[in-house]
Amino acid sequence: MASSLSSKDLLQGVDDLGRNDSDQTVLEKHVSFFDRNHDGVVYPWETFEGLRAIGAGYFTSMTGAFLIHFALSGKTRPGKYPSPFFPIEVKNIHMAKHGSDSGVYDSDGRFAELKFEEIFRKFARTQGSALTSGELMAMLRSNREPGDFKGWVGSWMEWMTLYNLCKDERGLLRKEIVKGVYDGSLFELGIGYKTCFVRIPDSVRVGLIR
Repeated sequence: MASSLSSKDLLQGVDDLGRNDSDQTVLEKHVSFFDRNHDGVVYPWETFEGLRAIGAGYFTSMTGAFLIHFALSGKTRPGKYPSPFFPIEVKNIHMAKHGSDSGVYDSDGRFAELKFEEIFRKFARTQGSALTSGELMAMLRSNREPGDFKGWVGSWMEWMTLYNLCKDERGLLRKEIVKGVYDGSLFELGIGYKTCFVRIPDSVRVGLIR
């Protein structure tokens, strides 16, 4: 989910505090959930395991792991020969951001609060703190860059996977859930996608939207 924001945009809503104690950006923190052995490199089998851990089905996890690593591995390993194991280097994940995205991650992998709020301000018409499937599709269409077919597909896959696994009983994708996925806090709490709405207690919800 790429962005045109740069370091100078800090005063315009980019969260420079979007790093954890190990000095990771929020994008690195998001990806680190799938680094199951914490060695800074994610392999397809780790992504598969991570997807299963957050509630994705076997086929979805298998397909997702293949597509993610096929698309991102080379971008995170500049100057290196291609590897048959398609590893993804966490520290370079910002190099793998695609176009036609929401812009919530800036070019350095930081969390852009204003861009996040813009999603719901512009597209959440039914309920201000959640997106319907139709509103989500409207957002994806609005973010499309001309001729960026890979970006269109990448964004569609990411958001539709999130929506299908995290929508509530009314078909709404809640704001606090989306933010928790963006900054990795939902993963950190050990909450899977399939339980991300119905089983999150109110105290945790408050923590996610702070």
